[in-house]
Amino acid sequence: MLTRQIESVPLLMPIKIPNELPARKDLEAEGIEIIGLNSALRQEIRPLKILFLNLMPRKHQTEIQYARLLGNTPLQIELTLMTTASYAPKNVSKGHLDQFYRKLPDIENEFFDGMIISGAPIERLAFEEVSYWDELTQIIDWSSRHVARRLGVCWGAQALMYQLHGVEKYEHPKKLFGVFDHALETQQRPKGLLSGFTNRFPMPVSRYTGNRPEDILRVPDLEILSRSPEAGVAMVLDSRTRDVFILNHLEYDAETLAEEYARDREAGLQTDLPANYFPEDDPEKSPANSWRPYAFLLIANWINDLYRTNPFELSAMGSAASADKKNPEEN
Repeated sequence: MLTRQIESVPLLMPIKIPNELPARKDLEAEGIEIIGLNSALRQEIRPLKILFLNLMPRKHQTEIQYARLLGNTPLQIELTLMTTASYAPKNVSKGHLDQFYRKLPDIENEFFDGMIISGAPIERLAFEEVSYWDELTQIIDWSSRHVARRLGVCWGAQALMYQLHGVEKYEHPKKLFGVFDHALETQQRPKGLLSGFTNRFPMPVSRYTGNRPEDILRVPDLEILSRSPEAGVAMVLDSRTRDVFILNHLEYDAETLAEEYARDREAGLQTDLPANYFPEDDPEKSPANSWRPYAFLLIANWINDLYRTNPFELSAMGSAASADKKNPEEN
């Protein structure tokens, strides 16, 4: 538990990111409050430290998507951007990475409340064929000692489940693509990570692979939280470590699937029109973002869990960062 008491907390607390980060202007234009270093230092609150391993090629877009969600919580968030050293992305300048991103050697002695691992457009490769797989396994192993909670998204979730629990992925006959209706597994009132969720909710899906529920449920600590009849398993929780695995994309903008569809067509890929997405299945019509409230809710619940259970001095986690998590029923 963060032991320092907060007398008064505003409805929303700004997110702390580098002043020169290009995504800053886009976030401010959306009305997301950004906090400067000097203001952050004056506040009598320890910010929650979130490490974001961004594996997506379009770094700028992904930075905005996640910073938007993290900035919509009642706590101060300090976001650290991370990239791999063994692979240089082609769609972002080296200068941008050098200025705003850190690598494992830069942070190996630091501790974090939470870590997010994004998706990556490499899911059809076997894990061991990914050029930076060895480095990623080192990062995951390091995070078990230096990060209190991990949240993986799409391929990032699959990589975490494979490395930590040996859960294999399998390839679908064709790309799962669109906005699909998902249901919660529990018949009881949702609580914890899913507090405030309705029993059914939409999630964007964009992947060629999935995870079989029987493979997941063979692992005693893994619990399926939600799934879709068309798209399969969507959210999984490790009940011991409280790690979360999100196989789909609540963070997506309204236009993201349309942009992916256009890129696939330009590349000569026979990708179907995203299901349940364009009004009247007309690509000329603008889609609505029906899933964003659930994205805000999920990340707010995750942040709240970090705040309630993490120590004020993160270094106290030590080697027990992922070994002795409280049982969720005790919280």
